Amino acid sequence: MLTYQDYLEATDTAAFIAKAISQHMASAEYKIARDADLYDRQQNVTINRMTKAYQAAGGGSGAEDNPGMCIASNWFCRFNTQRCSYLLGNGVSFTQREKRANAEGRLIDVDVTKDQLGSDFDNQLYEWGYTALIHGVSFGFWNLDRLLVFHLTEFVPLWDEDTGALRAGIRFWRLTPDKPMTAVLYTEEGYTTYRTRDRSAGMNFAAVDESPRPYVEIVETTEADGEIIAGAENYGALPIVPMWGSRKKQSTLVGFRDNIDAYDLIKAGYCSDQRDVAKVYWLIENCGAMDREAMDKFLDDIKRHHIANVYTDSFAGDAKAALSPYTQEIPYQGNEACLDRLAKDMYRDFGAVDTSTIPAGATNDQIESAYQPMDEEADQFEVQVIKAVQQLLRLMGIEDTPQFKRNRTSNVKETVEAIMLLAAYLDPEAVLDHVPFITVDEKQRILENMDAVNAARLTVDKSAAEQPPDGEQAAGTDDAA
Repeated sequence: MLTYQDYLEATDTAAFIAKAISQHMASAEYKIARDADLYDRQQNVTINRMTKAYQAAGGGSGAEDNPGMCIASNWFCRFNTQRCSYLLGNGVSFTQREKRANAEGRLIDVDVTKDQLGSDFDNQLYEWGYTALIHGVSFGFWNLDRLLVFHLTEFVPLWDEDTGALRAGIRFWRLTPDKPMTAVLYTEEGYTTYRTRDRSAGMNFAAVDESPRPYVEIVETTEADGEIIAGAENYGALPIVPMWGSRKKQSTLVGFRDNIDAYDLIKAGYCSDQRDVAKVYWLIENCGAMDREAMDKFLDDIKRHHIANVYTDSFAGDAKAALSPYTQEIPYQGNEACLDRLAKDMYRDFGAVDTSTIPAGATNDQIESAYQPMDEEADQFEVQVIKAVQQLLRLMGIEDTPQFKRNRTSNVKETVEAIMLLAAYLDPEAVLDHVPFITVDEKQRILENMDAVNAARLTVDKSAAEQPPDGEQAAGTDDAA
């Protein structure tokens, strides 16, 4: 593990970058993150590797000669999506708000902090959080006016040996293994781009920039010179913020992988038994002259054609070759019980919510009880998200607190009825805050419309109050005449 201090002591930066990338790709954290990406795409790495090894040991190629079924479940993606969407599905809001005039001149309530973060911040925050869950950590790079997310499979963090803070990092990528690699070194002084020499596929880097480029460049435009760089500046710290998926600082694949593998192996084996008609097996007598290859071919013909020819003239003596079928029952109940138990264990261990177990018309008390494990896990995840977002805001010179509205199921009728009972004691904003299906952005639009309606009503009422009664208006007209 190379650190920030190792970078400071390095005499050849290009060689240090190559060494850091090589060691990072050989680390356990990188390999787990790479496997987590495959599980997230519904590709069971363990089954695929076991099948290839089994085929290779049995004389097959192990790559394309695979008679077994490889059925991969989507548990990993499903559970991580549920946890991330539960917390970040409705986006984020902040406490600093102010009234601003819109295009129509009406005053509207504006989230000041979110307005500075950009319209795409919610999407990038979701990507930041989801990657932190499956990789254990991900890195948010504030690129002047927008957030970019670096994955652990493409970024080498250089931690400070004394404080443990992230002081520098290297982002690397290449299209395919035989293509050149590009690496960008990020430090507090700026960023420097490196590329492999002569478009080689190795890691013989050469610097593209002569010196670190600043993160913020001030550009001025004149008629004579066009665009010119009038100044440059950097942030007070490295503009890359790590977000951990949990206090354990490890991927959610750790510890959860064995459950997924066991489930997929049982399911794949069960389906393979059904396909191969394993409920019927054969005993072949007086065919000892067959070698293993001939026996495998013979059994494959039986499975494919359901008929076999037994030749007796090739055997010495009066021994007759015989083929006897026997039946056995596939352990259906045992497989189903094991799969059901594994599924329940995964829901419990991951803290996920199995919505199929919540009966239709369940009360909010029943729903709250079902969501309790999810709330506990989301609380730990929320702590990490808040830390990362606040560190990002400090880079921008903003002090604020993010707020989240969790995306959960509820008995809407029961909830709305309870809110309506208290509506007389609450202001409109508080009422909308407690309605489960109204998002933060929808709440602001509803409040704006209510203000516009109230303002129009006041204008009408004021105009009516200023009009004199009909009798007085008539009398005044006569006197004037």
